[in-house]
Amino acid sequence: MNAAPAFSVIPGRQVHQVLAGRESEVVDVVERAYRLHGDGRTVNPDSYFLRFPDRPSSRIIALPASVGGEVDVHGIKWIAGFPENVADGLPRASAVLILNDTRTGYPFACLESSIISAARTAGSAALAADRLSRARGVRPARIGFVGTGLIARYLFDHLAAIGFDTTRVGVHDSVPAHAEGFRDYLAAAGATAELHSTTESLVRSSDLLVIATVAPAPHLTDPAWFDHHPLVLNISLRDLGPDVILGAYNVLDDVDHCLKAGTSPHLAEQRAGHRDFVDGTLYDHLAGDRAVPADRTVVFSPFGLGVLDLALAKHVHDRLAATGQLEDVPGFFHDLQRHEAPPTAG
Repeated sequence: MNAAPAFSVIPGRQVHQVLAGRESEVVDVVERAYRLHGDGRTVNPDSYFLRFPDRPSSRIIALPASVGGEVDVHGIKWIAGFPENVADGLPRASAVLILNDTRTGYPFACLESSIISAARTAGSAALAADRLSRARGVRPARIGFVGTGLIARYLFDHLAAIGFDTTRVGVHDSVPAHAEGFRDYLAAAGATAELHSTTESLVRSSDLLVIATVAPAPHLTDPAWFDHHPLVLNISLRDLGPDVILGAYNVLDDVDHCLKAGTSPHLAEQRAGHRDFVDGTLYDHLAGDRAVPADRTVVFSPFGLGVLDLALAKHVHDRLAATGQLEDVPGFFHDLQRHEAPPTAG
Protein backbone atom coordinates (compact mmCIF):
# COMPACT_ATOMS: atom_id res chain seq x y z
CA MET A 1 0.00 0.00 0.00
CA ASN A 2 1.29 3.47 -0.92
CA ALA A 3 2.05 5.90 1.88
CA ALA A 4 -0.56 8.56 2.56
CA PRO A 5 0.07 11.73 0.55
CA ALA A 6 1.67 14.57 2.46
CA PHE A 7 -0.30 17.77 3.00
CA SER A 8 1.38 21.04 4.00
CA VAL A 9 0.04 24.31 5.33
CA ILE A 10 2.14 27.30 4.26
CA PRO A 11 1.33 30.40 6.34
CA GLY A 12 1.81 33.96 5.20
CA ARG A 13 4.99 34.16 7.27
CA GLN A 14 6.65 31.59 5.02
CA VAL A 15 5.22 33.02 1.80
CA HIS A 16 6.67 36.40 2.75
CA GLN A 17 9.98 34.75 3.65
CA VAL A 18 10.30 33.29 0.12
CA LEU A 19 9.10 36.32 -1.86
CA ALA A 20 10.20 39.42 0.05
CA GLY A 21 13.15 41.12 -1.60
CA ARG A 22 12.95 38.81 -4.63
CA GLU A 23 10.64 40.92 -6.77
CA SER A 24 12.65 40.39 -9.96
CA GLU A 25 12.37 36.63 -9.37
CA VAL A 26 8.59 36.99 -9.07
CA VAL A 27 8.51 38.81 -12.42
CA ASP A 28 10.44 35.91 -13.98
CA VAL A 29 7.99 33.33 -12.58
CA VAL A 30 5.05 35.38 -13.90
CA GLU A 31 6.65 35.69 -17.34
CA ARG A 32 7.17 31.93 -17.60
CA ALA A 33 3.53 31.38 -16.64
CA TYR A 34 2.35 33.84 -19.31
CA ARG A 35 4.46 32.02 -21.89
CA LEU A 36 2.95 28.65 -20.91
CA HIS A 37 -0.52 30.20 -21.11
CA GLY A 38 0.16 31.70 -24.52
CA ASP A 39 1.53 28.36 -25.75
CA GLY A 40 -1.73 26.62 -24.78
CA ARG A 41 -0.22 24.68 -21.88
CA THR A 42 -2.64 25.91 -19.24
CA VAL A 43 -6.31 25.60 -18.39
CA ASN A 44 -7.87 28.79 -17.01
CA PRO A 45 -11.68 28.59 -16.69
CA ASP A 46 -13.86 31.56 -15.86
CA SER A 47 -13.67 32.81 -12.31
CA TYR A 48 -16.74 32.21 -10.15
CA PHE A 49 -18.07 35.15 -8.13
CA LEU A 50 -19.93 34.53 -4.89
CA ARG A 51 -21.95 37.65 -4.09
CA PHE A 52 -24.21 38.56 -1.18
CA PRO A 53 -27.59 40.35 -1.41
CA ASP A 54 -27.06 42.07 1.94
CA ARG A 55 -23.45 43.14 1.13
CA PRO A 56 -23.34 44.13 -2.55
CA SER A 57 -19.83 45.60 -2.34
CA SER A 58 -18.33 42.34 -1.07
CA ARG A 59 -17.54 39.14 -2.93
CA ILE A 60 -15.54 35.93 -2.80
CA ILE A 61 -14.00 34.68 -6.03
CA ALA A 62 -12.91 31.16 -6.98
CA LEU A 63 -10.14 30.94 -9.58
CA PRO A 64 -9.54 27.33 -10.68
CA ALA A 65 -6.64 26.68 -13.02
CA SER A 66 -4.05 24.21 -14.25
CA VAL A 67 -0.49 24.88 -15.39
CA GLY A 68 1.58 22.42 -17.42
CA GLY A 69 5.23 22.44 -18.35
CA GLU A 70 7.78 22.64 -15.58
CA VAL A 71 5.15 24.04 -13.16
CA ASP A 72 2.90 20.96 -13.46
CA VAL A 73 0.14 21.70 -10.97
CA HIS A 74 -3.63 22.05 -10.66
CA GLY A 75 -5.32 24.20 -8.05
CA ILE A 76 -7.68 26.95 -7.02
CA LYS A 77 -7.46 30.34 -5.32
CA TRP A 78 -10.32 31.42 -3.05
CA ILE A 79 -10.07 35.17 -2.51
CA ALA A 80 -12.45 37.42 -0.59
CA GLY A 81 -12.78 41.14 -1.16
CA PHE A 82 -14.64 42.97 1.62
CA PRO A 83 -14.01 46.74 1.23
CA GLU A 84 -15.54 47.51 4.64
CA ASN A 85 -12.56 45.79 6.27
CA VAL A 86 -10.41 48.85 5.61
CA ALA A 87 -12.37 50.95 8.11
CA ASP A 88 -11.64 48.29 10.74
CA GLY A 89 -7.92 48.34 10.04
CA LEU A 90 -7.90 45.08 8.06
CA PRO A 91 -6.83 44.65 4.43
CA ARG A 92 -9.72 44.46 1.98
CA ALA A 93 -8.63 41.10 0.55
CA SER A 94 -7.89 37.74 2.14
CA ALA A 95 -7.16 34.50 0.35
CA VAL A 96 -6.11 30.87 0.50
CA LEU A 97 -4.88 28.67 -2.34
CA ILE A 98 -4.94 24.89 -2.76
CA LEU A 99 -2.38 23.03 -4.90
CA ASN A 100 -3.35 19.62 -6.35
CA ASP A 101 -1.06 16.91 -7.65
CA THR A 102 -1.47 16.44 -11.42
CA ARG A 103 -1.15 12.64 -11.27
CA THR A 104 -3.43 11.73 -8.35
CA GLY A 105 -5.49 14.88 -7.96
CA TYR A 106 -4.74 14.89 -4.24
CA PRO A 107 -4.26 18.34 -2.70
CA PHE A 108 -0.76 18.63 -1.29
CA ALA A 109 -0.62 22.18 0.06
CA CYS A 110 -2.75 25.04 1.34
CA LEU A 111 -1.11 28.47 1.20
CA GLU A 112 -2.05 31.84 2.61
CA SER A 113 -2.53 33.64 -0.67
CA SER A 114 -3.13 37.36 -0.20
CA ILE A 115 0.63 37.87 -0.51
CA ILE A 116 0.82 35.59 -3.55
CA SER A 117 -2.13 37.41 -5.13
CA ALA A 118 -0.58 40.83 -4.56
CA ALA A 119 2.85 39.68 -5.76
CA ARG A 120 1.58 38.07 -8.95
CA THR A 121 -0.55 41.15 -9.70
CA ALA A 122 2.44 43.41 -9.20
CA GLY A 123 4.73 41.08 -11.10
CA SER A 124 2.34 40.95 -14.05
CA ALA A 125 1.96 44.73 -14.22
CA ALA A 126 5.69 45.36 -13.78
CA LEU A 127 6.46 42.87 -16.55
CA ALA A 128 3.99 44.65 -18.85
CA ALA A 129 5.41 48.07 -17.97
CA ASP A 130 8.92 46.87 -18.76
CA ARG A 131 8.16 45.15 -22.06
CA LEU A 132 5.74 47.77 -23.38
CA SER A 133 7.96 50.72 -22.50
CA ARG A 134 10.97 49.01 -24.11
CA ALA A 135 8.96 48.31 -27.27
CA ARG A 136 7.79 51.91 -27.21
CA GLY A 137 11.33 53.23 -26.93
CA VAL A 138 10.38 55.54 -24.06
CA ARG A 139 11.15 54.77 -20.41
CA PRO A 140 8.70 56.53 -18.05
CA ALA A 141 10.27 59.06 -15.68
CA ARG A 142 7.24 60.08 -13.59
CA ILE A 143 5.11 57.38 -11.96
CA GLY A 144 1.64 58.15 -10.63
CA PHE A 145 -0.52 56.01 -8.35
CA VAL A 146 -4.31 56.30 -8.26
CA GLY A 147 -5.18 54.26 -5.19
CA THR A 148 -2.68 53.57 -2.43
CA GLY A 149 -3.49 50.18 -0.96
CA LEU A 150 -1.52 46.94 -0.77
CA ILE A 151 -1.32 46.49 -4.55
CA ALA A 152 0.17 49.97 -5.00
CA ARG A 153 2.86 49.18 -2.42
CA TYR A 154 3.73 45.85 -4.03
CA LEU A 155 3.79 47.36 -7.50
CA PHE A 156 6.09 50.18 -6.43
CA ASP A 157 8.52 47.59 -5.03
CA HIS A 158 8.38 45.47 -8.19
CA LEU A 159 8.91 48.44 -10.51
CA ALA A 160 11.90 49.53 -8.45
CA ALA A 161 13.34 46.00 -8.50
CA ILE A 162 13.37 45.77 -12.30
CA GLY A 163 14.99 49.13 -12.87
CA PHE A 164 12.31 51.79 -13.16
CA ASP A 165 13.12 55.28 -11.91
CA THR A 166 11.04 55.47 -8.72
CA THR A 167 12.49 58.68 -7.33
CA ARG A 168 9.64 60.91 -8.60
CA VAL A 169 6.22 59.60 -7.68
CA GLY A 170 2.77 61.18 -7.66
CA VAL A 171 0.00 59.94 -5.38
CA HIS A 172 -3.77 60.39 -5.22
CA ASP A 173 -6.33 58.56 -3.11
CA SER A 174 -9.96 59.37 -2.39
CA VAL A 175 -9.04 59.02 1.29
CA PRO A 176 -6.32 61.62 2.02
CA ALA A 177 -5.03 59.74 5.06
CA HIS A 178 -4.33 56.69 2.87
CA ALA A 179 -2.41 58.85 0.40
CA GLU A 180 -0.35 60.34 3.21
CA GLY A 181 0.48 56.89 4.57
CA PHE A 182 1.65 55.74 1.14
CA ARG A 183 3.71 58.91 0.76
CA ASP A 184 5.49 58.07 4.00
CA TYR A 185 6.18 54.55 2.73
CA LEU A 186 7.61 55.94 -0.50
CA ALA A 187 9.75 58.44 1.38
CA ALA A 188 11.25 55.63 3.45
CA ALA A 189 12.12 53.91 0.17
CA GLY A 190 13.94 57.00 -1.10
CA ALA A 191 11.23 58.38 -3.37
CA THR A 192 10.10 62.00 -3.49
CA ALA A 193 6.32 61.67 -3.42
CA GLU A 194 3.94 64.47 -4.39
CA LEU A 195 0.35 64.36 -3.16
CA HIS A 196 -2.25 65.38 -5.75
CA SER A 197 -5.60 66.71 -4.61
CA THR A 198 -7.34 65.65 -7.84
CA THR A 199 -7.15 62.62 -10.08
CA GLU A 200 -6.87 64.85 -13.15
CA SER A 201 -3.75 66.54 -11.83
CA LEU A 202 -2.11 63.18 -11.16
CA VAL A 203 -3.04 61.71 -14.55
CA ARG A 204 -1.75 64.72 -16.48
CA SER A 205 1.59 64.68 -14.63
CA SER A 206 2.35 60.94 -14.98
CA ASP A 207 4.26 59.07 -17.71
CA LEU A 208 3.44 55.73 -16.09
CA LEU A 209 0.04 55.63 -14.41
CA VAL A 210 -0.84 52.86 -11.96
CA ILE A 211 -4.58 52.54 -11.28
CA ALA A 212 -5.31 50.30 -8.29
CA THR A 213 -8.61 51.26 -6.69
CA VAL A 214 -11.85 49.59 -5.66
CA ALA A 215 -13.93 51.76 -8.02
CA PRO A 216 -16.99 49.86 -9.31
CA ALA A 217 -17.50 52.10 -12.36
CA PRO A 218 -15.47 54.42 -14.62
CA HIS A 219 -14.40 57.78 -13.19
CA LEU A 220 -11.46 58.55 -15.52
CA THR A 221 -13.60 59.33 -18.52
CA ASP A 222 -12.09 62.37 -20.27
CA PRO A 223 -9.64 61.38 -23.04
CA ALA A 224 -8.11 64.89 -22.88
CA TRP A 225 -6.50 64.00 -19.53
CA PHE A 226 -4.40 61.47 -21.47
CA ASP A 227 -3.27 63.78 -24.30
CA HIS A 228 0.37 63.27 -23.23
CA HIS A 229 -0.05 59.52 -24.00
CA PRO A 230 1.08 57.82 -20.78
CA LEU A 231 1.55 54.10 -20.25
CA VAL A 232 -1.38 53.02 -18.06
CA LEU A 233 -1.49 49.93 -15.85
CA ASN A 234 -5.24 49.41 -15.53
CA ILE A 235 -4.98 47.05 -12.55
CA SER A 236 -8.42 47.58 -11.03
CA LEU A 237 -10.01 47.33 -14.48
CA ARG A 238 -13.09 49.52 -13.98
CA ASP A 239 -11.71 53.06 -13.66
CA LEU A 240 -11.27 54.03 -17.32
CA GLY A 241 -14.20 55.16 -19.43
CA PRO A 242 -14.91 53.57 -22.84
CA ASP A 243 -13.77 56.68 -24.73
CA VAL A 244 -10.34 56.45 -23.11
CA ILE A 245 -10.06 52.75 -23.99
CA LEU A 246 -11.27 53.20 -27.56
CA GLY A 247 -8.65 55.87 -28.22
CA ALA A 248 -5.78 53.87 -26.73
CA TYR A 249 -3.42 51.10 -27.76
CA ASN A 250 -4.82 48.21 -25.70
CA VAL A 251 -2.93 45.19 -24.42
CA LEU A 252 -4.79 42.55 -22.36
CA ASP A 253 -3.55 39.52 -20.48
CA ASP A 254 -6.34 37.35 -21.92
CA VAL A 255 -8.95 38.71 -24.32
CA ASP A 256 -11.89 36.48 -23.43
CA HIS A 257 -11.38 36.84 -19.70
CA CYS A 258 -10.94 40.60 -19.82
CA LEU A 259 -13.96 41.37 -21.99
CA LYS A 260 -16.57 40.51 -19.40
CA ALA A 261 -17.87 41.46 -15.95
CA GLY A 262 -18.19 45.18 -16.68
CA THR A 263 -14.48 45.87 -17.05
CA SER A 264 -13.41 49.00 -18.92
CA PRO A 265 -12.51 46.96 -22.03
CA HIS A 266 -15.85 45.16 -21.77
CA LEU A 267 -17.72 48.48 -21.63
CA ALA A 268 -15.70 49.64 -24.64
CA GLU A 269 -16.70 46.50 -26.55
CA GLN A 270 -20.35 47.14 -25.71
CA ARG A 271 -20.01 50.74 -26.88
CA ALA A 272 -18.19 49.90 -30.12
CA GLY A 273 -19.94 46.65 -30.96
CA HIS A 274 -16.60 44.96 -31.79
CA ARG A 275 -13.17 44.04 -30.40
CA ASP A 276 -11.04 45.77 -33.00
CA PHE A 277 -9.67 48.17 -30.37
CA VAL A 278 -7.75 45.27 -28.75
CA ASP A 279 -4.22 45.42 -30.12
CA GLY A 280 -2.91 42.20 -28.62
CA THR A 281 -2.03 40.35 -25.46
CA LEU A 282 1.00 40.57 -23.24
CA TYR A 283 2.04 37.14 -24.56
CA ASP A 284 2.01 38.57 -28.09
CA HIS A 285 4.52 41.19 -26.98
CA LEU A 286 6.62 38.63 -25.11
CA ALA A 287 6.71 36.21 -28.03
CA GLY A 288 7.32 38.68 -30.86
CA ASP A 289 9.05 41.94 -31.62
CA ARG A 290 6.00 44.20 -31.67
CA ALA A 291 6.28 47.96 -31.88
CA VAL A 292 4.20 49.95 -29.40
CA PRO A 293 3.20 53.49 -30.45
CA ALA A 294 4.65 56.46 -28.59
CA ASP A 295 1.95 58.78 -29.94
CA ARG A 296 -1.01 56.97 -28.33
CA THR A 297 -1.93 56.20 -24.75
CA VAL A 298 -1.00 52.59 -24.02
CA VAL A 299 -3.26 50.67 -21.62
CA PHE A 300 -2.46 47.29 -20.10
CA SER A 301 -5.57 45.64 -18.65
CA PRO A 302 -4.90 42.39 -16.73
CA PHE A 303 -7.97 40.43 -15.64
CA GLY A 304 -5.76 38.42 -13.31
CA LEU A 305 -5.27 34.81 -14.35
CA GLY A 306 -5.40 31.94 -11.89
CA VAL A 307 -2.47 30.31 -13.69
CA LEU A 308 -0.23 33.09 -12.37
CA ASP A 309 -1.31 32.42 -8.79
CA LEU A 310 -0.65 28.70 -9.20
CA ALA A 311 2.77 29.21 -10.76
CA LEU A 312 3.88 31.53 -7.97
CA ALA A 313 2.37 29.32 -5.25
CA LYS A 314 4.16 26.27 -6.67
CA HIS A 315 7.37 28.29 -6.70
CA VAL A 316 6.91 29.09 -3.00
CA HIS A 317 6.10 25.46 -2.17
CA ASP A 318 9.08 24.09 -4.06
CA ARG A 319 11.48 26.59 -2.51
CA LEU A 320 10.33 25.61 1.00
CA ALA A 321 10.47 21.89 0.14
CA ALA A 322 14.03 22.26 -1.14
CA THR A 323 15.13 23.81 2.15
CA GLY A 324 13.21 21.35 4.35
CA GLN A 325 10.86 24.00 5.73
CA LEU A 326 7.47 22.58 4.78
CA GLU A 327 5.10 22.18 7.72
CA ASP A 328 3.13 18.98 7.08
CA VAL A 329 -0.16 18.16 8.80
CA PRO A 330 0.18 14.59 10.12
CA GLY A 331 -2.81 12.38 9.38
CA PHE A 332 -4.57 14.95 7.18
CA PHE A 333 -5.67 12.10 4.90
CA HIS A 334 -6.99 9.38 7.14
CA ASP A 335 -9.31 6.71 5.71
CA LEU A 336 -7.37 5.61 2.63
CA GLN A 337 -8.22 1.87 2.52
CA ARG A 338 -10.89 0.81 0.09
CA HIS A 339 -12.01 -2.00 2.38
CA GLU A 340 -10.89 -1.52 5.95
CA ALA A 341 -10.35 -4.72 7.89
CA PRO A 342 -13.08 -5.39 10.45
CA PRO A 343 -12.15 -4.97 14.09
CA THR A 344 -10.72 -8.06 15.75
CA ALA A 345 -13.19 -9.75 18.06
CA GLY A 346 -12.24 -9.53 21.72
